[in-house]
Amino acid sequence: MTKMTFLTKKNLLSFIFLIAGCTLVASAQERPVLKTAERYRLQAGDILEVQYRYTPEFNDLVTIQPDGYVTLPLLGDIRFGGLNLEQARALIFEKAKVRLKDPEINLKLKEFVTPFVTVFGEVDKPGRVELHGKLTVVEALAVAGGFKDTAKHSQVVLFRKVDDEWAEAKEIDVKENMSKRTLTEDLTLRPGDLLYIPQNRISKIERVVRLSSLLSPLNLLLRR
Repeated sequence: MTKMTFLTKKNLLSFIFLIAGCTLVASAQERPVLKTAERYRLQAGDILEVQYRYTPEFNDLVTIQPDGYVTLPLLGDIRFGGLNLEQARALIFEKAKVRLKDPEINLKLKEFVTPFVTVFGEVDKPGRVELHGKLTVVEALAVAGGFKDTAKHSQVVLFRKVDDEWAEAKEIDVKENMSKRTLTEDLTLRPGDLLYIPQNRISKIERVVRLSSLLSPLNLLLRR
């Protein structure tokens, strides 16, 4: 069953004002080339098992900390946040071969944070919506309790991560989409997507924004 983590109304309001300010935007020269979806990237809360074939005394089970780092015997602190599993294994190998001769290393993802999207703004139940299979924009909004009377549902904004630093912003006219019988334009959401439902129309939405401007304030709210 889909679950949510609710935001407080007071804290959510301050974050909405942050988004509406639109000072988050990069210049055209800085904008990255948008890329397709990649393999699962490690994040805080994921649990990894590190196994050494010939030196099992260094085997360990570690949890990625909020800053993206883990601490491993022999190797010390290593940043895994944002890497896929193969990249993390290669990083361990490069560090281990300085201390060990021809190490053979196996890295397993034992537990991972349940994928989710975040719905915030003018909905009845803003917060995280866990993904258990396919979830569309309209479905996510329904799980979030639907629009408030004050919602500008003809201008929902989808923020989608394109790399470790940037997110693409896309306007969605949910009002028009819901009026169509087939909902053919109802987008399928991806893990990490953020849906923002404003109260008033935003005059200008840039195509690409910095993730740090979105995620840092939002993560603070979600932890409260």
